[in-house]
Amino acid sequence: MPKIALIGAGQIGGTLALLSQTAKLGEVALIDRLDKVAQGKALDLSQAGAVTGSETQILGGANASLDNADVVIVTAGVPRKPGMSRDDLLDTNVAVMREVGAEIAAKAPNAFVICVTNPLDAMVWSLRHASGLPHHKVIGMAGVLDTARYRHFLSLELGVAMRDIHALVLGGHGDTMVALPRYTSVAGIPLTEWVKRGHLSRERLDEIVTRTQNGGAEIVALLGTGSAFYAPAAAATEMAEAYLHNSRRLLPAAAWLDGEYGEKDIYAGVPVIIGARGVERVVELDLDDNERAAFSKSVGAVRELVAECAKRMQTEN
Repeated sequence: MPKIALIGAGQIGGTLALLSQTAKLGEVALIDRLDKVAQGKALDLSQAGAVTGSETQILGGANASLDNADVVIVTAGVPRKPGMSRDDLLDTNVAVMREVGAEIAAKAPNAFVICVTNPLDAMVWSLRHASGLPHHKVIGMAGVLDTARYRHFLSLELGVAMRDIHALVLGGHGDTMVALPRYTSVAGIPLTEWVKRGHLSRERLDEIVTRTQNGGAEIVALLGTGSAFYAPAAAATEMAEAYLHNSRRLLPAAAWLDGEYGEKDIYAGVPVIIGARGVERVVELDLDDNERAAFSKSVGAVRELVAECAKRMQTEN
């Protein structure tokens, strides 16, 4: 069976283990510095298998290994906390990506690696840099999550099923992300047509886009402590499944750009095809002037963070 290594046994890591078990994606290795936490969650999930009928092997902590994993999903690191500056967050998480990247290079050099740690686009750059793996085998989970939030908010407004809404959100994973109403449809009917016919006002659509951009912060504010974990885990699972099943899904993700969309040598959210070779192709869309300007601004914000990460990588060397 394929092997899925989950680095980080927090809320997202534990949920990933459950979803991997439910989807029968393969053997699960739950790895965390808090060894007993990883062991405890693995044992709890294994016992749940007796009820659900799952025979998936789940190992945690000292019993788990990164060796020869087919998929590695990285959630290790810390979220930004009250009183923590952006520099504090980068100092901590760049160091984590450096350590994790070296481990992946040594023990699972052929894996498809999905980064979930924030700030997402900068962390996937740092993880790829530290691991030295091919760019098409290292990707960031953001677009699937952001698009899911966008689809959810639209479904509430329009009164239609979420599964009938097809959409894309591009750019960095933050408040500069770019939702694309022109490329959004409901059962094949362009969203712009819904606006044209008065089923959705332009003002209300703008509010939905803004809520999508602040989707993570809204959940953090409601929870009080911690951040979203169910939807991020579901999004990363969908990406892992596309790779393991070679289903060639077209999904938005933080992928390496080498001239696509006029951007080069940077990770940013774009639609990609995920199959057995990893990121098999970046799909370029015809953006209008406003969309391209917004995308460029978003990528610019990512570049600023990456520059800070690069300084820290050099300092540690």
